[in-house]
Amino acid sequence: MIDVRIVCGVAAGLVAAILVAAGPAQAADAAKGKQTFARAGCWQCHGYEGQGGVAGPKIAPEPIPFETFSSFVRTTSRQMPPYSDAVLPDADLADIHAYLQSVPKPPDPKSIPLLNQ
Repeated sequence: MIDVRIVCGVAAGLVAAILVAAGPAQAADAAKGKQTFARAGCWQCHGYEGQGGVAGPKIAPEPIPFETFSSFVRTTSRQMPPYSDAVLPDADLADIHAYLQSVPKPPDPKSIPLLNQ
């Protein structure tokens, strides 16, 4: 019979080893992300605040999870060209995602008096 405590201990050890091997997570910088978003030309299709436009969908506020975002940016075969790590390093991509997360939600239309007349 397998001892559950041993299995849990081994699993915890594996998780700890993975976290140590991955190194400390870098804090993404929304201000740098805003600059990179402009420099990389993302605004041309997605708008200056990720609100979307004719060529690109809305990507802010509330962007997709970073892993999905990163995977799409790296491997897209759609209208948007893929951006390799050489063109847009992971740190820059994390900063862009932080910027998109920092974009505030627009006000609820019901809270705007002029729209409720």
